[in-house]
Amino acid sequence: MRIEKAIIPAAGLGTRLLPATKEQPKEMLPVFAKSVNGVRCMKPLVQLIFEQLYDSGIRDFCIVIGRGKRAIEDHFTQDYGFVTQLTKKKKMDSAKELEAFYSRVDHSSINWITQPQPKGFGDAVLCAAPWVGEHAFLVHAGDAYILSKNNRHLTRLLSTFHQREATAGFLVKRTVHPSGKGVITPSQVAKGIYRVKAAVEKPRKFISNLAIEPVYAFEPTIFNSLRSTRRGVGGELQLTDAIQQLIDKKNEVLAVELRKSETRLDIGDPESYEEALRLSFKTTASEVSVHRYRGN
Repeated sequence: MRIEKAIIPAAGLGTRLLPATKEQPKEMLPVFAKSVNGVRCMKPLVQLIFEQLYDSGIRDFCIVIGRGKRAIEDHFTQDYGFVTQLTKKKKMDSAKELEAFYSRVDHSSINWITQPQPKGFGDAVLCAAPWVGEHAFLVHAGDAYILSKNNRHLTRLLSTFHQREATAGFLVKRTVHPSGKGVITPSQVAKGIYRVKAAVEKPRKFISNLAIEPVYAFEPTIFNSLRSTRRGVGGELQLTDAIQQLIDKKNEVLAVELRKSETRLDIGDPESYEEALRLSFKTTASEVSVHRYRGN
């Protein structure tokens, strides 16, 4: 059955980006993108994620937010009056870009769930369990975006998950220094596809150089694992630990490797955000017809 539901956890505090994120959620920080008119513009990262998932066939979304994250919900609330104002001022590129975004929102079901306390990424996913029900679903972190041609990374992940009847599947990237990330012990089953023998969040010892990227496909069984998982690194409920429970119970857990041309935009701290701006600017430079955003 095709996955049609996606959870986007966007409840992190963004403490490494303070004071910029005191009132503005980090997921609303902008990066460079190509507009519908083929010019360079800037979009909040969470909007890019939503649009990428929409273009990959997802229509049912649950965005998990925390206290002080109302700006995300406001951004996804259509304001056609503003579009009219832009049109009257002849700012047609901006008007058409907003219209394209609002059209996707109009044709989607977007649900909002509040994570009362910042108890970790796994807890944010667990908050959406009643909304998911008995359906398979995607999880896509709200502060990381994968650049790939025609969203092929999602196509490979979803096809692998379905064709191999996995309980869980996720993306990994070969990384020189995977410290500070979730890492897997792999067993290759096909080119770019691995059976996961172990998944460890921020391991103290080297396990492999395949680091987990925060894009996942799950059967709802993951919620049972999350409910029985103790808090891990940082005193938080870690999704990686719940995945390890699935492995321990002999479930099929697979990892799909990102290709060299596929790049992650990360906005977790000032250094990674600077890199995200550089990479997104470079990528759009080869795609846009007008290299300076006209705004007209």
